[in-house]
Amino acid sequence: MILKRLRLKNKADRRLKLGHLWIYSNEVDTQTTPLSSFSVGECVLVENSFGKTLGTAYVNPNSLICARLVSREADRPLDKALLIHRINVALSLRERLFEKPYYRLVYGDSDGLPGLVVDRFDEVLVAQISTAGMEQVRDDVVEALNQVLKPKGILFKNRGNARKLEDLPQYVEVASGAVPEVVVLEENGVSFQAPVMEGQKTGWFYDHRLNRDRLRHYVKGKRVLDVFSYVGGWGIQAATFGADKVTCIDASALALENVHANAELNEVQHKVDTLQGDAFEALKALKDSQERFDLVIVDPPAFIKKRKDIKAGEQAYRRINELAMRLLERDGYLVAASCSMHLHRDNMIDLLRAGSRHIDRNLQILDQGHQGPDHPVHPCIPETDYIKAIFARLTVQ
Repeated sequence: MILKRLRLKNKADRRLKLGHLWIYSNEVDTQTTPLSSFSVGECVLVENSFGKTLGTAYVNPNSLICARLVSREADRPLDKALLIHRINVALSLRERLFEKPYYRLVYGDSDGLPGLVVDRFDEVLVAQISTAGMEQVRDDVVEALNQVLKPKGILFKNRGNARKLEDLPQYVEVASGAVPEVVVLEENGVSFQAPVMEGQKTGWFYDHRLNRDRLRHYVKGKRVLDVFSYVGGWGIQAATFGADKVTCIDASALALENVHANAELNEVQHKVDTLQGDAFEALKALKDSQERFDLVIVDPPAFIKKRKDIKAGEQAYRRINELAMRLLERDGYLVAASCSMHLHRDNMIDLLRAGSRHIDRNLQILDQGHQGPDHPVHPCIPETDYIKAIFARLTVQ
């Protein structure tokens, strides 16, 4: 295959040399290699301003991130062979880390496959493609996954803002075999069903696995509130780990149906109830009715999706966590989580400090968590490091 060459401006190769994978449109020498000369998703050779080859990438001339490096070797374009190799490398890590086949199998840039995420539910794989370059080799992705894992079914959940930025269509489609509406998985010894067809993202969030496991040290004999519960990832584990009572709040009726199903699956249905509605309003109503909990978990969707949202998003994190604090007993515990990459850990702690002082409570940080090892962090790409969980104790002074 003869690839076109994408030339960078003078010194624009510095980030790539340090290990980054992205190329921005303002780093391209458009006099020598006009972006308009490339088609969307095309594979190219990247070269520095002196013509030295830096590796292969795929291009989207219409995007701010106009190219993403897939290999530092000139003869390794993004094709089925490279996909098979990278998936095998990713699989070897997960099989070393996890006894059972329930994990994020491919985590985009961190696994050398920018634009591709694959979650494994034993013999069912749910994939998301977020870039035009990866969409271009969609059929190769399916063939590579089939060759490496031989799953019973592969589902594409190709929806979300990232695809909009790349001007890609939104769709959910079974790409291979058969995929049920709901799959069963196991996390931290607890069983769950996840609605892969209709649920959020891939149907489940493996990223908080280690943080949810930490709950077992805090919940025995306690009354627990799980806010933004989705299908009960936190709440059902709390009940299974020995909580006396768990209340799950979510806006989605489908999510709460799955909470009840998951409670029955683990024989803790007598401990679990649900409340449907907006989380902010639900917490205010619980406060007005003088409800109290020993431990409150707040794991909201990303309130900060873009840099321009930081101020409003931080205010939302402050408000929801302060509302949660007001529901705690005099000696209570808060688990404050965030999946917003733009919310820095130090800022998150400061928001919790400010909220606790506003209601005249003493805050102790007991533990801090991050994403699990099936979401490895690329050290040059801060966007791959996004999960935060703060375990705190609040007392009355």
